[in-house]
Amino acid sequence: MIKIWQSHQEYIHFLHEAKIHFDSSQRTRLTGEFAAAREKLCLLNLDPVMALLEPYYKPFGHPAINQPQILRSLILMLDQGFTGITAWVEKLSSDSLLAFLIGCTPHTLPPLGSYYDFIDRLWLQDKQFQKSARKDLFPADKNRKPANKPAKGKKLPNRHPEITKIMAREALSRDEFPFYYEKLLQQAFCAAAILPSLQRGLIHKDGITLSGDGTCVHTHASPYGHKVCGCPDHGQARCNCPRHYSDPDAHWGWDSDLGTYYFGYTLYMLSCHDGQLGIDLPLHIRFLDAGRHDSVSGIVTLKEFRDLNPDIPIQNLCFDSANDNYPTYNLCKTWGIRPFIDLNASRGMPKSILDEIIIDKDGTPICQAGYRMVYWGYCSGRSRCKWRCPLACRKVDNCPCRDKCSKSPYGRCVYTKPEWDARLYPPVARGTREYKKIYKNRTSCERVNNRILNDYHLHAMGIHRRKRYTFFAVIAGINIHADAWMKKQSKGSADETASIQFN
Repeated sequence: MIKIWQSHQEYIHFLHEAKIHFDSSQRTRLTGEFAAAREKLCLLNLDPVMALLEPYYKPFGHPAINQPQILRSLILMLDQGFTGITAWVEKLSSDSLLAFLIGCTPHTLPPLGSYYDFIDRLWLQDKQFQKSARKDLFPADKNRKPANKPAKGKKLPNRHPEITKIMAREALSRDEFPFYYEKLLQQAFCAAAILPSLQRGLIHKDGITLSGDGTCVHTHASPYGHKVCGCPDHGQARCNCPRHYSDPDAHWGWDSDLGTYYFGYTLYMLSCHDGQLGIDLPLHIRFLDAGRHDSVSGIVTLKEFRDLNPDIPIQNLCFDSANDNYPTYNLCKTWGIRPFIDLNASRGMPKSILDEIIIDKDGTPICQAGYRMVYWGYCSGRSRCKWRCPLACRKVDNCPCRDKCSKSPYGRCVYTKPEWDARLYPPVARGTREYKKIYKNRTSCERVNNRILNDYHLHAMGIHRRKRYTFFAVIAGINIHADAWMKKQSKGSADETASIQFN
């Protein structure tokens, strides 16, 4: 059971009372070196997390203490650039100011083991299996590196051609996908970061533009494992005896940017962008098998995000060409989401287009003279898209077919129907100004991934297992949300000052 949960108001009061007893050097550091960290922690209300965690603590036995302080400590740890819990606990014990910032006195700091126990409680995998998995031995060829590889810049094809269709069907019929061990951690992320950002107006309540993308995370563990047998002692350098793998969750994946295989995970991120403040926010963080195709990851994360955040309507969805498949488009149609997905050139042309209509690779009709016709909006009355003559729309200066094509000054019109092909004719036509404007939001995923991996040093952390990577990525995500709150607050103060000076 949780014996004492330090509420947010109690934490603010604790800091205020502690500040009275600080000496001059501590006051200087608090208002200088740690001013931003103090402001961040004061904005971060962890009270909603208690309601989520309490059912996972037994009502008997040794009571748990300092749980909010541990969470606050880990958030401060990444904020201060530390990459290891052991080094951070030693730093807390040697710096009383940092101890006060997490809500503890120097004599009541949580021990190192409490941090790891807290991380384990937020992972919904069976605890006995978590303990036994640390000692499991696996075959020597468990992580055999793939022999074949695509060209540089190309991605690996999907291992199962029908998997996206199966996953889309399961997303509609299942309550949740199996082996969803990070659910509690993501619920805590929603309570501590996403909902406060929603209340502060950083996430639009009337419909958001959600962007998704995956990135490669290289683990520091060896893919070949460590020998635990006595074969080397008997002069046998090579053997097939079972080995110990320090990161058995990691697998081989293909890094299309580097054009090489890597050993680790895929971090798949859903994010949103606020253009007025220039803020990118992580909304759903998922570590998946490095060999899993992004088309599958996109469906899984989209369903999980909708289930965890029913109060956040998704208006637009931006994916890259890896998600250019019919099940994803049909899923978006079922859920009332407008898809903005880059076309994959290897998908080929559909057979559902009428023979008398010649189209470009993105579905745009081609006129008799070979020019791309101009999209002229969606006719809701007849459920069709209208395309006009490029000469009549002044997109070209001259046309060899101007006299024999159409004598009307309005020019020839061609109509296409979205049901002919969901890929080529989404609700917002490709190439239009609206489409380009909305699709620019997709780069927010790349910026958020960069902040988590580099600004908050996830790539530099010597951690193993999907549990640890997911946990610290979520802690980094909470930091990013808190940074956004501070940015909005400082911008509001600056605007208010400017208004007073102007008046």
